[in-house]
Amino acid sequence: MTLALSGIGVSRDIAIGKAHILERGQPEVTEYSVPRRQINDEILRLNQALDGAREQLKQIRTRIPASTPTDITAFIDTYLLMLEDSALTSAPADIIRTRRCNAEWALKLQRDAMVDVFDKMDDAYLRTRKDDVIHVVSRVLRILLNQDTNPHDGSASLKDAIIIADDLTPADTVLLQHQGIAAFVTEYGGPLSHTAIMARSLRIPAVVGVHHARGYIRNDEQIIVDGREGVLLLDADDALLKHYRRRQRAEKQYEAGLRRLKETPAITADGHAIALQANIELPEDVKPVKEAGAGGIGLYRTEFLFMNRPTTPDEEEQFENYLRVVKAMKDQPVTIRTLDLGADKPANDTRSGPLFTNPALGLRAVRLCLKDPALFRPQLRAILRASAEGHVRLMVPMLSNMQEVMQVLHLVNETKKSLRKDKLPFDENIPVGGMIEVPAAAISANLFAQHLDFLSLGTNDLIQYTLAIDRIDDEVNYLYDPLHPAVLRLIYVTLNAGRRAGIPVSMCGEMAGDCRYTRLLLGLGLREFSMQPSGLPEVKSVINHSHISELVRPARKILQCAHADQVLTLLQQINET
Repeated sequence: MTLALSGIGVSRDIAIGKAHILERGQPEVTEYSVPRRQINDEILRLNQALDGAREQLKQIRTRIPASTPTDITAFIDTYLLMLEDSALTSAPADIIRTRRCNAEWALKLQRDAMVDVFDKMDDAYLRTRKDDVIHVVSRVLRILLNQDTNPHDGSASLKDAIIIADDLTPADTVLLQHQGIAAFVTEYGGPLSHTAIMARSLRIPAVVGVHHARGYIRNDEQIIVDGREGVLLLDADDALLKHYRRRQRAEKQYEAGLRRLKETPAITADGHAIALQANIELPEDVKPVKEAGAGGIGLYRTEFLFMNRPTTPDEEEQFENYLRVVKAMKDQPVTIRTLDLGADKPANDTRSGPLFTNPALGLRAVRLCLKDPALFRPQLRAILRASAEGHVRLMVPMLSNMQEVMQVLHLVNETKKSLRKDKLPFDENIPVGGMIEVPAAAISANLFAQHLDFLSLGTNDLIQYTLAIDRIDDEVNYLYDPLHPAVLRLIYVTLNAGRRAGIPVSMCGEMAGDCRYTRLLLGLGLREFSMQPSGLPEVKSVINHSHISELVRPARKILQCAHADQVLTLLQQINET
């Protein structure tokens, strides 16, 4: 009898192969005292391990095929930068000196402190970046403990194998893909984890969050991985195998067609032009955006410039970073989101305050910026100055009331006056928009639209706040539902508010990059999508084969549904037309 294990599907691909169980958990670390006279030797041992980790990652970098998308190699570069950060170089050394403990324990303590900061972050995407810290520190710890850092245990060829593991680092994933694996399944992870992002970008069939998978699967057992449905099938009969092999062939033909879409405009079959843009975090992310054929940047997250450093970046540093992106995109639009940090993740070590029980509902994003103009003004000046060199839009996160809107616009006008006084150029008509991430903002979108130049639906937070769930919490993420009637109605209300006011409304959350929802969103009125670069071809393909005139009525019918099964049935009908 076929056994089905469920998880979170993070790629649409399918794989059939034999399981290879990768047994490797987090390194076990114990504390022991180091004599005072050996403190410097212990710090030297730490530094040598850091050097070793850097060299390993550089070697991995050289082994990545030239054809690999640059957003994949960027993960390795991020790890290398982290290994140069004082948080992993100076801080553990200070712990060794003060506690007179071994390097492994000092590194573990520093890792735990950094992970705790990320755990308290309110933004689901940012919280998953703690995985970077864990993965990098684990590599250094294994060197200190003389453990193997290579995911291949050398026992057999991994070509066409389906890897079963607790979790995988991006470096592990690249190496395993280079060895020809067919797919991977992990017991942990969510849709926003780097493991999931890697699977989508590399087009590796993958299912994450399959709890206790290694307890059900034996080495060399034939299994099927369905990355679209998030299902792992064991003991499949011949009929089921035949069905999935047919789907495999169809997927390969589909992917070949997607690769030819880069230069094709996103226009529906009945002639509606749709804006397809991309989300980025760093200036280095522009290259994959251009390779994917995006029509601009719909979300430039700026908070990464502020994190993991002792001081906040000044106006000039911010200006230089924003300018690099604007110039690289030439005349294409670049939407720069202002700082989305919170009291739970202060921008530097000198800013302190209480850690609230629920920081997601506390002093964050625009609330923090308005409370601390000394933090906000330099960023506004930097963004406005960058606007002189291209098509820049300024976007404010987490607005919830009109008072915040008016305060932001007042500060923008004050900033313009100061730039005129300093004789620094900027776009006098720079569009200023707001993110709709809070239910109150969606309900008030008609009021916001009277004063802002555009709106952008941040569905990641909008869904979480509407449904009161944390999408990366394994205990409740099954409740995360973009198709919940309340979520769809808030999206529709916002789109209508923009249409009535004559201003554009975009969507920059994960929902925008999921082709299962593309036709529904078109039917509801969405005309601007922004997503991870790897998602663009598939969404474009759906758009090019859609008739908006045929989608409006069924989309509105879905709005009236009260039950999930009704919504799914209608959605399937929409996607099959």
